[in-house]
Amino acid sequence: MNIPNLLTFFRILLIPVYLLVFFSSGPYHVGIALAILILAGLTDIIDGYIARTYNQVTSFGTMMDPLADKLMMLAVVCSLFLTERISVWTALFFFARDLGMIVASAIFHFRGKKTVPANVFGKVTTVLFYMTFPLLMYRYVYAEEILWAVMVFSFVTSALYIGKYRILNKNSSHQ
Repeated sequence: MNIPNLLTFFRILLIPVYLLVFFSSGPYHVGIALAILILAGLTDIIDGYIARTYNQVTSFGTMMDPLADKLMMLAVVCSLFLTERISVWTALFFFARDLGMIVASAIFHFRGKKTVPANVFGKVTTVLFYMTFPLLMYRYVYAEEILWAVMVFSFVTSALYIGKYRILNKNSSHQ
């Protein structure tokens, strides 16, 4: 267990804290929930930086880091849906994409397939989601439309990952 993995584990622990705060009452609960979300995003940046810079990349981190990100995003989308900040279709579309990615990653991992590391498009997608969530939390007028635009971009990013995955595993099976 190294520092990047501890940060990933900490990010997973932040998920129920976020939900508890978001669904609590009080004048600042949304702001505190947003601060927790930002903290989760910052730990994601920090753990990735430490892992790459100090050669602390582990198989645990490779699997759990994206899972922690997806679980946090699913928790946020669930909270936004349950408080009627997004529609059922927006939530279903988001859940389908992220759950599909989680299941596919698990299948690839357990079949011993090579996985595609995060690239700039995936990182930009994550940043765009993190920039859109506050707009939704504070009920900005066009926030859901912005979320849809980010989701379309995320599907393009997912298609790029699938293409790279196929190339990576096709080449590795011929060696």
